[in-house]
Amino acid sequence: MSFQRRPLSQGDLNLFITAHERFAEGRPGGRRLSLKFVDLRGLDLSGRNLEEADFSGCSLEGARLSRARLARAVLFCCDLKAADFTGADLRRADLRGACLRGADLQDADLTGADFREGVIAIPHAQKGLQSVKHETRQGVADGARFAGARLDEVSFDGFSAQKADFTDCSMRGARLTGANLKDADLSGAMMQGAAVDGANLSGAKMVGAVLTDVALETARVERTDMTGSLRNPAPDAIQKAKALFELALDANAWAESGGVLGQPAVFDGEDLRPLAGKLTGLKLSAMSAKGACLVGLDLRGLALQGANFEGADLRGADLRGADLRGARMGGALLNMADLRGAMMSPLPLSAGRSMAVVLTGAILRYARLDDADLSEARLDQADLTGASINLARLDDGQRAAVGLAPMAAKAA
Repeated sequence: MSFQRRPLSQGDLNLFITAHERFAEGRPGGRRLSLKFVDLRGLDLSGRNLEEADFSGCSLEGARLSRARLARAVLFCCDLKAADFTGADLRRADLRGACLRGADLQDADLTGADFREGVIAIPHAQKGLQSVKHETRQGVADGARFAGARLDEVSFDGFSAQKADFTDCSMRGARLTGANLKDADLSGAMMQGAAVDGANLSGAKMVGAVLTDVALETARVERTDMTGSLRNPAPDAIQKAKALFELALDANAWAESGGVLGQPAVFDGEDLRPLAGKLTGLKLSAMSAKGACLVGLDLRGLALQGANFEGADLRGADLRGADLRGARMGGALLNMADLRGAMMSPLPLSAGRSMAVVLTGAILRYARLDDADLSEARLDQADLTGASINLARLDDGQRAAVGLAPMAAKAA
């Protein structure tokens, strides 16, 4: 840095933030926070409402911003090295020219954020703004941790994120043109429709990544490990789509007629992605989709009571409000799936008999389970790393099975 930033104490910062929170909430006495070229290193901003705040040119190195609300905030050309942004809301934030080396952005929402290069006007050390120097800065996040983060539609053009951790993150529609992701870990990343023209992916680990509609022809992929990556549906899967949809309609007739017409659908091992958007509103009770591919499908509100999803790939699927009572989902991949408000309690069968949801060995990394009813669900050996379970119905036995704190301890 070729200039000195004015330091600010934690107490003074708290006063500015309190005034900004009043502004953001439309309360009297509020004022938008605008701190430019200020030294905020190591300060605590965690959990605060900083939406649309302006921190242009500030240093937040090592600062604590976990769970902070920074939607549309201006972090233009900021020094954010080793800052803690875990679980923060950074939607549409301006991060052009920011330095995020070693920062922790796990489970953060960065949808639509801008990480491109920025040109900053640096004030003279003695003359201030009377004499400024313009400096172009590239966005940098080498060694940063983005695991489980939402990076949909971000602008990473020309961005450098060498050896960064992008495991299980969502990068749908991201722009990575000319980005440097050498030796980065993108295992399990969902990159549907991402633009990677001219990107450096050499040495990157992309094991199990979802690469639907990703053109890799002009990207550098020397030593890139794409073992198990998921590409576009095969031609035979596209050709079978019409027949599979007929099975879905037949299953809907079976559910609506109480078993008089049609029969439950069997989609075992099928790629159901070509059915995107066609299953809305259908009743698919008792369907079998063992080992099927349902990555990214919109299954909101579907009636899926007693369905069998054992070993199925449901990464990034939208299952909000779905009726999954009695579903068998042992070993299923549900990374980044949205299960908010889903019904996953036991399915009544007859007097005194019911069938519990089975999630034994399921992978639910960074899944959203807020307000889901998981009463009596079997979660033995399930992986809930980074999963959001706010107000989800779990008893202490279930919490113990997946290494979560008991409710009483959490409340305390």
